[in-house]
Order: sequence, then structure tokens, then C-alpha cells
Amino acid sequence: MPEIPDLNIFSSNLAKQLEGKMLSLIDILITRQLKVPVAEIEAALEGQVLRRITRIGKELHFDFQNGHVLSIHLMLHGTMYWFESKNENRFTIAELLFEDGTGLAITDWQKAVILTLDPKPAAAPDAMDISSGYLQSALAKTSKPIKTVLTEGKTVQGIGNAYVDEILYAAKISPFSKANKIPETNIDILVQAINTVLVDAENHIRRNFPDTITEKERDFLQVHRPKQALTLNGEVILKAELDKRKTYYVESQQLFE
Repeated sequence: MPEIPDLNIFSSNLAKQLEGKMLSLIDILITRQLKVPVAEIEAALEGQVLRRITRIGKELHFDFQNGHVLSIHLMLHGTMYWFESKNENRFTIAELLFEDGTGLAITDWQKAVILTLDPKPAAAPDAMDISSGYLQSALAKTSKPIKTVLTEGKTVQGIGNAYVDEILYAAKISPFSKANKIPETNIDILVQAINTVLVDAENHIRRNFPDTITEKERDFLQVHRPKQALTLNGEVILKAELDKRKTYYVESQQLFE
């Protein structure tokens, strides 16, 4: 699943190509995830100039000049591809064709990508905008495992399964720790780890794949390494399942319970 580092890069690269251009056509081929009729989306967006593209949590928001917004949530396997005039990509969910012939294909072999017209604002803050005070207050209210709290989207937006493992590894906190048992000093370290891990990952991807709009191999990750037995530092990777999520961690991560 594309997460904050990937999506920040996608949004900036999409913006370079598409902002200021008029959307000539939106063709939605797979409609089962839509909350409104296709005709309503077409009427709202076709013929409108794309004003900007931003990332909100795990979604990309296409803001049009008339005030309408198209949200794209790529889910686990959603992928975007450029095309010129005619799209030949397999498993296409939707096509966006702009006035100059530039096209964007959104594909997903699982057909799980979610397109939303005018999404409602999220209640939880973005992972890149949280403070230690906010997280201390939020964690004190729940005894759920810290990994669950950080990924379920109710407390923090934008953190997924891969980077939550990296964040907890950097903070030296076990993913199984009860959220309300984590001391304030460790929460401060956790907030710092969220920012550092996500920013470092974005910088790494941007250096190596500056123009990408597709998810790349994450061989630079420290502990979320499904095919490897050791971290990049040589520690044994422990593997478990937590709330149906594959979880990777090391023995030295402290358990608070």
C-alpha cells in the first residue's frame, strides 16, 4: 500500500504535469466502490480546471476550480500510470484525460481503489502534524496495542502497516504495547520517530525515483522486511500477526503493558 512518503512524491509529480489543465473526460470503468452515480462525478468534474493536488492521510485529493474535489485512495494494490490519448493499461478502474492529451490511468487488479467526490474532512490529524501533547492525550484513552492505534485512522491519519513497523522500531517500542501504558517520555520519542522515519523515507525515494507515480521496492526499510531474516543492523526479525496485520519487530523493542 502506498503510504505518506510515496503519496507525497506522487502528489508533487502529478501536480507538475496536471495542475492548471482542464479535465476533458473522466471514464470510470469499475463502479462498485462509488458512493454517487458516475453521471454526478462527470457533471462535477468534466470541463473543469484542476487547481491543485494534495495528500490528505492516505488519499490524493484533486481540487478543481469550481470547488469540487476528487479523492483517490489507492488501497493495497492501486497503481497509477501516465498515458497519451489512449489508455492500454490492464485492470483500469478509471481514466482521467486532460485537454492536452495527457492521461492518467488508475488501476487495481483487486478492484478496491476508492474514488470519492467531495470527501468529508477527517476528524483525526495527519501523522505529519501531530504533537506530543495530542498523542499523549489520545493514547491515554485506549488500551489497544499501539500498532493498532497508529494504523486504524481514528487517532492519526496516514500511517500504514509498513511504516508503523519502522516507526515503532525506531522508537524502540513493541507493537504489542498497550497505548495507555506508554510513558510520556517514550511518547515524545515516538512522535519524533514518526516524523524522522517518514521524512527520511520520502527523501530516499525522491532521490532514487524523482519522477515516480508508482510505488517502488522498499529495500531500504529497517525491520519491515518480509523476505529477510535480519534487520539492516543485523538483528533477528520477529514475525507475528496483530489485528490481521503482518507485524515485524525485534526483541529489544520495549513492551509496555
